Amino acid sequence: MSALLESYAAGRWFRAADDGEPLLDAATGEEVARVSSRGLDVPEMVRHARETGGPTLRALTFHERAALLKALAKHLTARKDELYALSVRTGATQRDTAIDVDGGIGTLFSYASKGVRELPNDTIVLDGGLEPLGKGGTFVGRHVYTSRPGVAVQINAFNFPVWGMLEKLAPAFLAGLPSIVKPASQTAYVTERAVRLIIESGILPEGTLQLLAGSPHGLLDALTVQDSVAFTGSAHTAGILRRHPGVLDGGVVLGVEADSLNCSILGPDVRPDDPEFDLFVKGVVTEMTVKAGQKCTAIRRVIVPSALAGDVTDALAARLAAVTVGDPRNPDVRMGALASLGQRDEVRKAVEALRASAEVVIGDPAGAPLLDGDPERGAFMTPLVLRARPGATEPHDVEPFGPVATLLPYDGLDEATRLAARGKGSLVASVATHDPDVARSVVLGLAPWHGRVLVLDRDDAKESTGHGSPLPVLVHGGPGRAGGGEELGGIRGVLHHMQRTAVQASPDLLTAVTGHWTTGAARTETGVHPFRKSLAELRIGDTIASAPRTVSLADIEHFAEFTGDTFYAHTDAEAAARNPLFGGIVAHGYLVVSLAAGLFVDPDPGPVLANFGVDTLRFLTPVKADDTIQVTLTVKQITPRSNADYGEVRWDAVVSNQDGQPVATYDVLTLVAKTWPAPTPED
Repeated sequence: MSALLESYAAGRWFRAADDGEPLLDAATGEEVARVSSRGLDVPEMVRHARETGGPTLRALTFHERAALLKALAKHLTARKDELYALSVRTGATQRDTAIDVDGGIGTLFSYASKGVRELPNDTIVLDGGLEPLGKGGTFVGRHVYTSRPGVAVQINAFNFPVWGMLEKLAPAFLAGLPSIVKPASQTAYVTERAVRLIIESGILPEGTLQLLAGSPHGLLDALTVQDSVAFTGSAHTAGILRRHPGVLDGGVVLGVEADSLNCSILGPDVRPDDPEFDLFVKGVVTEMTVKAGQKCTAIRRVIVPSALAGDVTDALAARLAAVTVGDPRNPDVRMGALASLGQRDEVRKAVEALRASAEVVIGDPAGAPLLDGDPERGAFMTPLVLRARPGATEPHDVEPFGPVATLLPYDGLDEATRLAARGKGSLVASVATHDPDVARSVVLGLAPWHGRVLVLDRDDAKESTGHGSPLPVLVHGGPGRAGGGEELGGIRGVLHHMQRTAVQASPDLLTAVTGHWTTGAARTETGVHPFRKSLAELRIGDTIASAPRTVSLADIEHFAEFTGDTFYAHTDAEAAARNPLFGGIVAHGYLVVSLAAGLFVDPDPGPVLANFGVDTLRFLTPVKADDTIQVTLTVKQITPRSNADYGEVRWDAVVSNQDGQPVATYDVLTLVAKTWPAPTPED
């Protein structure tokens, strides 16, 4: 008997008392492992996540969490050959495995990078700007995101045992949520090995990742408000989860990625000798054969102009004829087996359902010769293309989760988008076109029904990642039948796990809560120019009010000549006077900002290493010749960089005129040394 998979629960590896259920090699039928969770204390896992993992994780800043994800990605990269060796037993080819393993590791790297670049070195995230709530400025509001004191349960499908786990783990971890991973049993031996590599590394704090191998019985019963479940699988199982009392009445948040009848549309502008035609056909074949079509993003419906249906069929047949099917251990095999014999039977049933309104035009439902492999014990299947008859309903209702696609002819773009919408919501759609009008029309028609739309043409083909590739920086999810969830999407995927709260307070107290200086809050003038302070010495609210500076007509004329900006408002007194916005010659906005910099900058070498940008610049009131300007500069936000000897400081800058009216507001962004004088290499 093969080894029994173990769960990692409450800080230790757990082995069930029984023999478990056998898991078979998809290509050979040999037993790979056994799986069981009998005797596992599931409520203890949830408590361990809440009481051990959660508090430790939430105490870390986003940057610290991101650093752990990066370290984990590097560790898995160094050990990924172990995962490759197991992945082949799921029926996956080398290309399939790269999508799963390398794609999962790449997602960790992506979230690690975005966590540092786009999130603060803090434990809360500000959402939007300040909302004035009173006339006097003493009562204001702001939205903030905070981590929930709960558990993220991740129930994954069999087709991506590594990526499926890591793409859910990464945003949840950044959000401060400990994860309990429940992989689909059929390929759980790959997930278990990945989790062992993670736990053995010691990189993630204890309790932030646990593994449940086997039945999840009782798991949802242990969850409550603040907990969440991210599920990938069938719409049938999703329906059962939606009806669970914890979801209906207990406050458990359920995210679903379910059945998806994704489509690809060939634009009416495309002809058989156009590059877009080949790109379209290649894309369909790729999505049919990668992972043997076992992808939630695979193309199920091929929507083509009626006049080109025959050409598309011939082109698909030619490409599919070159696809060799067999045991993925053979390097000449291009498409491996389905994950199990049971999965193959489900796909065959779906094909029979489709044949009620469609005929097979490519492939043999009875099977075809294999390049290598046992046709009886291995879960092999020939790629099949069907052509739907007019008015067919089954292609829009039945998802064959395998190497099967249905051709749907259309007449006119309106019909094409109507056919796409009949899928009742999908993860992704694509359109091959080089016509801007077609692209806009199709995308606007598809967008309400899809989470992602790929527009493919000769210009983006070289860099395109393809129809079926979810990317960490883009939303992965879809409306309707697809479940309505939104995994990934860059920082959107992180904030999806957090609680957004409106905080109402005085400017001083809101500053204390958010760690971000709020307009109207107290400023601190210490007598030391803030630019002379290191990051260790600076405090939120440190400020300097500059000396005044008169802007002369000569200044304006010189700036116009020097820069070439001779817009009439700066150079033509009569024309400027006729414009009610100006009423005469006014200074360039960038002249005002430039002069302001000269008023607040300390010229000597010091802790401020560089100015790297300006945000939210607005010119509020024109500055006329002989007006006087003054700058108030205040430390707004301090963000140390964990991997450098400096950090970022955001300064609130307000330029006012002689009447105290703000003429320009903006944020100045600088890099500031953590200590000064900076330590020498010898130190």
